[in-house]
Amino acid sequence: MKLLVGLGNPGDRYVDTRHNVGFRFLDALAQREGIRFNDSPRFRAETATHSWSGQKVLLAKPLTFMNNSGEAIGAIARYHQIPPENVIVVYDDLDLAPGKLRLKKGGGHGGHNGLRSLNQHLENSDYIRVKVGIGRPEHGTVTDWVLGKASTQQQIIEKHIFDALAVCMPLLLAGEINRVSCQIQPDLQNLSATLQA
Repeated sequence: MKLLVGLGNPGDRYVDTRHNVGFRFLDALAQREGIRFNDSPRFRAETATHSWSGQKVLLAKPLTFMNNSGEAIGAIARYHQIPPENVIVVYDDLDLAPGKLRLKKGGGHGGHNGLRSLNQHLENSDYIRVKVGIGRPEHGTVTDWVLGKASTQQQIIEKHIFDALAVCMPLLLAGEINRVSCQIQPDLQNLSATLQA
């Protein structure tokens, strides 16, 4: 079994914030695939199950707030005996511009508090990271930026990223992150060029 995690903060006030990219991806995926999330109080998360190409997947949105995401995901992984290498985490990345996507296996937390918590509660940090770029603010604080709403253009780019990732789910679940990147990046470059024209 694979564990697909979207990071974000629970509650209506955070729904459209840049920090909730992970939640929005799982919601978009659920709508596309007809998946229904259920409350899992035991794990302090919303969870659902689905299958892609015969691969059973547990989807999870931790309700512990971003900084404590690892508490929920660690508990889910231990209960279902899912090793870190079978965990895929989708989240926002300040160091990538909007429209940029980077996939990576393992590594540090890079200052992201959600990853910091995951690294504390999983056996190791060998999970796959799907980084969705949100860019850094030109003015103001990082906190205000990540908890602010993305521009209309950024929302268009985000939807395109979500659609492209959804198409590549079998490859992503198989750990073929290089192939996923090769398939998605040209489309994102074309989209960015179109929006900037």
